[in-house]
Amino acid sequence: MRVALLGPITWRTPPLAYGPWEQVVALLADGLVARGVEVTLFATLDSVTAARLDGVCPHPYGPDGGMDGRIWEGLHVGHCLSRSGEYDLVHNHLDWLPLAMAQLCRAPLLTTVHGFSSPGILPAYRSAARYGARFVSISDADRAAGLPYVATVYHGINLDQFPFRPDPEEYLLAFGRIHPDKGTADAIEIARRAGRPLVIAGPVHDAAYHAERVVPHIDGERVRYAGNVGPAERARLLGGAAALLHPIGFAEPFGLSVVEAMACGTPVIAYPRGAMPELVEPGRTGYLVDGIEAAADAVRRAVRLDRAEIHQVAAGRFGADRMVDDYLRVYEQIC
Repeated sequence: MRVALLGPITWRTPPLAYGPWEQVVALLADGLVARGVEVTLFATLDSVTAARLDGVCPHPYGPDGGMDGRIWEGLHVGHCLSRSGEYDLVHNHLDWLPLAMAQLCRAPLLTTVHGFSSPGILPAYRSAARYGARFVSISDADRAAGLPYVATVYHGINLDQFPFRPDPEEYLLAFGRIHPDKGTADAIEIARRAGRPLVIAGPVHDAAYHAERVVPHIDGERVRYAGNVGPAERARLLGGAAALLHPIGFAEPFGLSVVEAMACGTPVIAYPRGAMPELVEPGRTGYLVDGIEAAADAVRRAVRLDRAEIHQVAAGRFGADRMVDDYLRVYEQIC
């Protein structure tokens, strides 16, 4: 089987720090190659992969203010589709733009929907479906009516990168974009009411929210900002936390930091929105609660959960090998 993986180019694959889509694509590419699949990864040309690397974008446009992402994504998609006749399948991880050009794809087109940024992009998905495109959701919660889904495939993680930590520290952790969607300000108040220090890690995606709702609380002791951390620091912070706070304000399609924390044995306290009821098992791997006071109370219960069991559950459900197995079944169904 010859597969073209069309990855995003906002960040390198795999990313040096933030970049959840790129991380998933990197693991899938390497996992497929290990199974004997002939894979070409279309990504930034500085990407690191076991697959054959192809593309036109020299480096990611995310950290380069001089690059216009719209232009480079158009060039990137056009290049991949121009070669699509060489493959048995094109697996798109780049959202709506390739779907707007689906009629130009000369192989079956499969798209993993990493979340819908807005209802405004749905016409591209519906148009592509008329040309035979098929879709995979990353949770049952994140499905749009009327699209031809073939499966739900939960993201997988490299379990070796997130080792089990039986003895956590005292701090709670808020990990992800600093944005109202991720509830960073709620996490600060939850930690205060629970009487524990909070570490915040992730890129600032809403500068005004960060300045008004987060920065005034950062004192380096009760609330500390660790920045946009890379893989090694990510694992250390997730594994060392007494619990991960995930008080999201939107219907999150998945949540990589949630399963990464659980792989380390760290319980998760999340608001029950989006995919969270599919990922967190209340009373076993964490708690689903609604509101700051309920979350603070859940901290006291979560820190008493069996971290070894949390790790075992996450390893069984969210390893990269399981994700690769699921996608191979989807490929066989389509091809």
